[in-house]
Amino acid sequence: MPILINQWANVVRWELRPRLFLRTTEFLWQEGHTAHASLNEAEERAKMMLEVYKKFAQEILAIPVIVGLKSEKEKFAGALSTYTTEAMMQDGKALQIATSHNLGENFAKVFGLEFTDISGKTKFCAQTSWGLSTRTIGGIIMVHGDNTGLILPPNVAPIQLIIVPVWPKEENKKDVNPVVECLEKKLCKFYRVKTDYSDSRVGEKFYKWEKKGVPLRMEIGPRDIKESLVILVRRDTGEKIKVLITDLEQKIGSLLSEIQQDMFKTAQKRMTTQTVKADNWDDFKKKIEDRCFVLAHWSGESTVEEKIKEETGATVRYIPFNLPDEKGTCIFSGRPSKRRVLFARAY
Repeated sequence: MPILINQWANVVRWELRPRLFLRTTEFLWQEGHTAHASLNEAEERAKMMLEVYKKFAQEILAIPVIVGLKSEKEKFAGALSTYTTEAMMQDGKALQIATSHNLGENFAKVFGLEFTDISGKTKFCAQTSWGLSTRTIGGIIMVHGDNTGLILPPNVAPIQLIIVPVWPKEENKKDVNPVVECLEKKLCKFYRVKTDYSDSRVGEKFYKWEKKGVPLRMEIGPRDIKESLVILVRRDTGEKIKVLITDLEQKIGSLLSEIQQDMFKTAQKRMTTQTVKADNWDDFKKKIEDRCFVLAHWSGESTVEEKIKEETGATVRYIPFNLPDEKGTCIFSGRPSKRRVLFARAY
């Protein structure tokens, strides 16, 4: 003990209204299952994995998330507690990126999962489960995309740099292509690089790779070669930067790092700006309609939670870890409340 199992598996489930990537009949699922000698160990593992998923979302996907405890109504059936990572999409709705569950001894007792402890006593093990799925692809699209198409964070982009040779005339190919091949061979040692040698019009090629969300585009033509430079274009901002070929390797690295950070900051600013407080029912309804995450007092009753959902479509996304207890009045029932929780509409 502990027993730690991680697996990738395809899951099939009934979805009344499938949504591409978010809720599909079949999806790929990373899941972990653990068995521990004590409830404390299980709790530590459940919270540890929550931090792993938070770090993955923020540092790799550039998606800011908030973490906390699910309400009794929203938690995984049979769990002692469910912890969640929640992200804000551009339309103000929440997306649950990943969850981690402390199952306690509940499932062990049902399935007879026992072990012998160091004193020789037979006990039920304490379990956890945790996971995330291909819905994270949907999260990347909805957090970062724009009207042109995808914008992929450099840390996960399958192509970090697309090279587009520019040939004003057919005969320019013999001058441009050897330089492009040399640059690609050098840069692919450090970055994920592809060159578009197709005969499509230059503008078509630009648009093609913008739609695909490639973080950086390099443009190079006869005039650029004479000046020993290239043009780099950021997908996230559209900024064009002239770079000397001798400085290219270092500049690409710094730009990719900057793009990753800026994408996270943009999404974080959106979530911070649109996370607000409400202290009465009318204000709460207005702010939910305004596509906000709303921190409001709630009595803790599942029946009240259900009525709020029926009237506004908003659910308790999580009970925050980092907010101090704050006595107040439930925005719906008027009953006493110990703390604010976060409400939002969600996918």
